[in-house]
Amino acid sequence: MHYTGTIWRPPYEAESLLVEATAGCTHHKCKFCTLYHDLPFKFRMSPMEDIESDLQEAARAVKDWNNGKIDRVFLTGANPFVLSYNKLAAIAELIHKYLPSVNSVGSFARITDITHKTDEELARLRTFGYDGLTIGIETGDDEALRFMNKGYASADIIKQCQRLDAADIHYSFFYLVSISGAGRGEIGAKLTADICNQTHPVLIGANMLTIYPDSELFAEIQQGNWQEEGELEKYKEMRTLVENLQIPTTFAAMGASNAYQFHGQLPKDKKRLLSFLDEIIGNVSEEELQRYRKSVHHL
Repeated sequence: MHYTGTIWRPPYEAESLLVEATAGCTHHKCKFCTLYHDLPFKFRMSPMEDIESDLQEAARAVKDWNNGKIDRVFLTGANPFVLSYNKLAAIAELIHKYLPSVNSVGSFARITDITHKTDEELARLRTFGYDGLTIGIETGDDEALRFMNKGYASADIIKQCQRLDAADIHYSFFYLVSISGAGRGEIGAKLTADICNQTHPVLIGANMLTIYPDSELFAEIQQGNWQEEGELEKYKEMRTLVENLQIPTTFAAMGASNAYQFHGQLPKDKKRLLSFLDEIIGNVSEEELQRYRKSVHHL
């Protein structure tokens, strides 16, 4: 298989076949992000011959396990959905040629990746199996989106995700706890809940902001331009988000950035999740949580 650098996937894609469609990020300007610093380039699409070769290899290997079936393919790279309709359609054609049991194809996506596709193209991509995108919206706080240089505003999240809804393409959100900075966490959480309540994410995954020295955000902190939330403030922020969500969705804190991992269905499990967060806020010390944050050397 052709893989480049560190391969990232959401926790819930653990059983999906990972096929590299792109490497790096088209944006590569978010101040907090260091995920693709190990690459010698900003972004590239995988050659179609490499994608086809990987699918052929997977087709040979799958004969010996899982009754010869793969249900889902997850295209790796920071935002493979940025590829044009024609390229995504060609990749889907290869997937179905070599792995006819596949019924859905997912990937990471930026909000701006959706903008460049027509409504008709989105609908056709859905018929090719594209479904279950993971979108790192990070927040609905426009002030934080601007400062972190995300390249879109909260109104864009609503507009583009409603277009995905119309195309019947399901999606999940990644929310970045602490992105609004010290003293603004609960404000950012309420603004994010407002965005989520106008869209239909099947899952909202909360990740704790972990700042590394090679990030642009670290330099902003050193210059006194931004201050990180304390660890307990992060949990208060997360609690505010859960409390203000009014849509049916899965809420989950997964991955290495979270000292305490949990998930539940909203609205059914809201009281249980709030109680769990209250236990952390009331009984876990800032020092203990800080020790965990400092132990996270890589996401």
